[in-house]
Amino acid sequence: MFSVQSFLRCFASLLFICFAGSQLFATSPAAVSPQDPYRLHFFHTHTGERLDIVYRRGDTYNPAALSELNHYLRDHRTGDVHEYDPKVFDLLHDLTLALGRPDAEIDVVCGYRTPWSNAYLRNHGHGVAEHSLHMQAMAIDIRIPGVPTAELRDAALSLHRGGVGYYAASKFVHVDVGRVRRW
Repeated sequence: MFSVQSFLRCFASLLFICFAGSQLFATSPAAVSPQDPYRLHFFHTHTGERLDIVYRRGDTYNPAALSELNHYLRDHRTGDVHEYDPKVFDLLHDLTLALGRPDAEIDVVCGYRTPWSNAYLRNHGHGVAEHSLHMQAMAIDIRIPGVPTAELRDAALSLHRGGVGYYAASKFVHVDVGRVRRW
C-alpha cells in the first residue's frame, strides 16, 4: 500500500515530468493542437504602445499578426520595420510559461535596430555589439514587471534557445534566437 507521503512524492514527480515535458516539446507541432493560441502581451517603453496579440494557433503562424508584430517592434528611432524571426515570439511565449506567468505583459526596451541606430548606440557608449542580432530582427531586450531581472535571466537561460544578456543596472534582459551563449 502507498502511504500519503509516497502518493504525494509520486504526484509531485508526475507534475514535474509533465511540466518538463511541456517545456521540452513546447514548439513541437506534435505537442500542440491546431486550436492552441499563442498570445503575447506587450508594452513598449519608448513608444508607450501596448499590444495584445495571438500570433500563432497550434503550429500555424498568423501572417497578419506577424506583420503587426514587425511594425510594433520597429526601430523606434527611425520608424524602419524589419521582418522578425517568429522563433523570437515563440521564445517569449515559452519564457512567460517558464516563469508561470503566461499572461504577463512584457516590457519592450528594444526591438529591431537599423544599422544606423546600432551604430548610434555603440558610439554613445551603450555597450552594443557591432553585429547585434537586433539588426537582423532576431533579438529583443525585455523586462517583465513584478519579475526580478535575475529571475527573468535564469528562466531564459534554462530554455537553452539562444543568447541571454543580463543588464542588472538597467534592469532588462536581452534574449535572441542566435547561438546559445550568455553575458
